[in-house]
Amino acid sequence: MDYQVSARKYRPATFRDVIGQPHVVQTLSNAIASKRIAHAFLFSGTRGVGKTTMARILAKALNCEQGPTATPCDTCVNCREITQGNSVDVIEIDGASNTGVDDVREIRENVKFTPFHGHYRIYIIDEVHMLSTSAFNALLKTLEEPPAHVVFIFATTEIHKIPATILSRCQHYNFRRIPHAEIVQRLRFVAQQDGLTVEDRSLSSIARASDGSMRDALSILDQVVAFAGKTVKHGDLETLLGTVPQEHVRAMIAAIIAKDGPAAVGVIAQLLDQGHDFRAYCADLVEYARHMLVAAVVPAAQDLRSLIEAPEEDVRQIVANAKAFTVEQAHELFRILSQAEDALRLSAHPRFVLESAAIRAARLLASGTSAPAAPAVAHPAPPRQATAPAAPFAPGRPTSGYSQTAQAKSMSQTRPAPSSTPPPAPVASPKPAPPTLPAQPANTKPAQAAPPPAPPPLQLNWEQVVEHVSGRHPNVGAFLEMGTLLGIEGNQLTIGYPSNALVARGMIEKPDNQQLITSLCAELAGRPVRLKIVELADGQTAAPSPAQSRAAKARSQKDALLEQTRAHPLVKQARDVFGSDLVDVRQAAPRKETAS
Repeated sequence: MDYQVSARKYRPATFRDVIGQPHVVQTLSNAIASKRIAHAFLFSGTRGVGKTTMARILAKALNCEQGPTATPCDTCVNCREITQGNSVDVIEIDGASNTGVDDVREIRENVKFTPFHGHYRIYIIDEVHMLSTSAFNALLKTLEEPPAHVVFIFATTEIHKIPATILSRCQHYNFRRIPHAEIVQRLRFVAQQDGLTVEDRSLSSIARASDGSMRDALSILDQVVAFAGKTVKHGDLETLLGTVPQEHVRAMIAAIIAKDGPAAVGVIAQLLDQGHDFRAYCADLVEYARHMLVAAVVPAAQDLRSLIEAPEEDVRQIVANAKAFTVEQAHELFRILSQAEDALRLSAHPRFVLESAAIRAARLLASGTSAPAAPAVAHPAPPRQATAPAAPFAPGRPTSGYSQTAQAKSMSQTRPAPSSTPPPAPVASPKPAPPTLPAQPANTKPAQAAPPPAPPPLQLNWEQVVEHVSGRHPNVGAFLEMGTLLGIEGNQLTIGYPSNALVARGMIEKPDNQQLITSLCAELAGRPVRLKIVELADGQTAAPSPAQSRAAKARSQKDALLEQTRAHPLVKQARDVFGSDLVDVRQAAPRKETAS
């Protein structure tokens, strides 16, 4: 016998052989058993999930010599003819090749003939969405009131192209993608039947590449067997599919956990040398980060089996890697890699985008992003205040009311009480003391040894900052004004962006733009400033952004101008004469006077 591909050789022949569509099997079986057989069925779903196969099984169930029955024998003449595709009572039509009115007219003329052997005359139209509008219209009357011996079965991958008038005349069954575990189980069965040796992780990779299509999975299996023979190694599968080896994904995750930026960049350089696709690699990284996020949230191993589609060995490795991250850090890693995947689609330099994301991810654990802050009570005095110079005593700066006399009083309250022994003669100093400064006791340390006062809080006018950035760099200012200043803590500004402003937030998070904003803020504040970009949580309220404030102010001014114009006597008179209302008003620019 001639060679048959696995998709045809192992095509299900009865309802019990169908996998992944239990809702369709149960409904059709119950309908046949209860003699409630519709005159038109519509099967929709992605490619390779069993639509045409289910149509042929339904045809056998209706025309079996023992039927109609939900369990066709698959051995009688009618069943064998339907399986071989030469039954005169089951007509399969390709909708892509028969799209015109004449083809539908031929169907209308033939439906009047009774079946030759079976109980029904069945028309299976595949890719029915390819029919023209006129062809659909010509089919409406026949589809609504067909002869009792006719059954129509339509199959399509694009249900949105089917007219509503056709949908209302059919029983619609939506075929879902076949689950990953069921595809792996079916592939293992086919490998056993054909005497193939395939690793479990290779079967899992084939199932993942098929994207829920059983036909695609069997086609990939045939292809890899033709490439590698009866014994299939995982490396052969990766070479054939052009996928990036998982070792590179694990190496990148290991570099991120070790906070080793050079190693992360080295992995990308190795990918470039081996000619791998950066976009496919980034997609694998995003999937691995998702698995770690799930493992961080659901630590129970028994629950992860249904949430992570991977071999058991890979799941154990994912769980071990997830322990190095908090849930917030795992979520931040997923966000960084997802943004890189989006940027790779449009970037002319995919390597640079991926390197930048890898460095940011490697610094994730080093910077302690989203980690719990250390308790402030452990160190009452911040370390930076012990070395920072006191701003009131800097040369050329006003003391802002904080005099040395006040400082001396505060010192005397914190030091031991002076003894009654008269102080010795004061030692001459290079600079004479102010005349208002009282003599210090002998056991009092010099004033400059006291801890300097805390620096004054950072004062910044956010609207002024946005205005400066927009004036000098309009491209950056347009994205900055969409954020909201959430607060100032020490020298750090926290800016929040809503979840729907992902593009604006990504632009501001670029290192060059952050450096630009912090330098302008430092110029206005007179000291270094740090910037923190966060995403506003759902339901979190914040002050309106500069863009929102400007829009609200413009609306308020326009409303005031509209009310002022309505109150004008001439406008009132015009409204009364024409019986209309004033809808909009614009303020004209002042006219320039010309010299006479």
